[in-house]
Amino acid sequence: MTTYTNPILNADWSDPDILRVGDDFYLTASSFGRAPGLPLLHSRDLVNWTLVGHALERLEPAAEFRTPRHDCGVWAPSLRHHNDRFWIFWGDPDQGVYQINAPEIRGPWTRPHLLKAGKGLIDPCPLWDEETGEAYLVHAWAKSRSGIKNRLTGHRMHPDGTELLDEGKVIVDGDRIPGWFTLEGPKLYRHDGWFWIFAPAGGVETGWQGAFRSRGFFGPYEEKAVLEQKDTDVNGPHQGGWVRTRSGEDWFVHFQRRGAYGRVVHLQPMRWGADGWPVLGADGAPVAVHRKPALPPQPPAAPATDDDFPGGRHGRQWQWTANPREGWSTQHSADGLRLTCVRSADTHDLRRLPNVLTQRLPGTPAAVEVELRLDSAEPGARAGLAVLGDAFSWIGLQRGTDGTVHLVHRFAEAVAERERDAGHPRPAPEGRVRLRIEIGSGARCRFLYDVGDGWTSSGPVFAATPWRWVGALLGLFALAPTGQGHAGAATFTHFTITPS
Repeated sequence: MTTYTNPILNADWSDPDILRVGDDFYLTASSFGRAPGLPLLHSRDLVNWTLVGHALERLEPAAEFRTPRHDCGVWAPSLRHHNDRFWIFWGDPDQGVYQINAPEIRGPWTRPHLLKAGKGLIDPCPLWDEETGEAYLVHAWAKSRSGIKNRLTGHRMHPDGTELLDEGKVIVDGDRIPGWFTLEGPKLYRHDGWFWIFAPAGGVETGWQGAFRSRGFFGPYEEKAVLEQKDTDVNGPHQGGWVRTRSGEDWFVHFQRRGAYGRVVHLQPMRWGADGWPVLGADGAPVAVHRKPALPPQPPAAPATDDDFPGGRHGRQWQWTANPREGWSTQHSADGLRLTCVRSADTHDLRRLPNVLTQRLPGTPAAVEVELRLDSAEPGARAGLAVLGDAFSWIGLQRGTDGTVHLVHRFAEAVAERERDAGHPRPAPEGRVRLRIEIGSGARCRFLYDVGDGWTSSGPVFAATPWRWVGALLGLFALAPTGQGHAGAATFTHFTITPS
């Protein structure tokens, strides 16, 4: 096929940045409070992508991420290649600007280095100026932490990326540009004798992509809106990165926020106009279908979703809702994910649990299935399949005080502190069940189960919800009430996501 259709990544790959090294393209994205963080995706044609790993094994400071902080952590990373190393800079809105680097995309990556400490420092991007040998850093501000927003601050940076060389200066003040607000997400480049900053404004729901240029890094900068919704159905098209192919074609990736589905990724053609400014999409409007980049054809590919959990290990697509701890899962000789029923006082609120193993909600209608066996004999032990967001719902198995196992289906609204039944408990005589969630349009989820006599619908339809910045997640978990000793485990097998 000679065309592609947007979005090229139809799930929550938030705040994407992109890089080419040789014939290979790499992309990373925000991972917020999940671990491992900083996903690393690879492509040869800018359309078909695979997940090859993560750059951040654990979030730091480790003590801050022992429990879930769903909207915190890793915000808007920048991915660069300099001096034969890969570099990622990101902002933690509560800690400051971090940097890691590695000789290869698959690592080993250094431990996070806090380059600039402070509250509200977000969306950093470095630039090594090959002409002068100078290095720079630009970042934005989160008003929720700093009281500052709508401006970009620039620094000179030591070329080794370990320290900033000045106190910083506001180089773009959005308050001085009529109609511009929530200026953030800057990406810094050198092109045609200019310093360029590609930065969005206007907010994630309704904003636009801007471009800024100056002959000197510290300004003054001119501005222009280069990508807007116009008459398309792509709301708020902005925040991403520019990449040039080996043959000289220019392309731009950005996100579109789609409610519970999170921030999906679009690919826009890009060219340089007669006036020297970039032209994105179809004369500044997002394209839905377009000619593929002039690159060697590649087989269809997408980040993995299905998992048989060979040897008890889970695939790269899974992330914990906080830094993982030893013993949450057990490797073994057969297939299947063996999750320990972790003892917790918060067994009635999945949003507070660090030991939920998650992956992204698919952006198109699909059916999610998994088989579950509850091995724990502990009264109150439970395990299941969840749709997790500001509100959540799950279906699974629970051991009763009399030793019997029941199929249970529970949910909690965004404002509720405890879950409640979405359907009546039903016996699961063998402690086994097949679970299914049918995700329809608008992320409306229908829960079903099979305890041996076919699929049966359970409870009302549940409308998935995001957190403030994070899309809804699919999750697997195993829990037990507080107590002494080992509480046993639950085993999940044959996890699949099938397009509807």
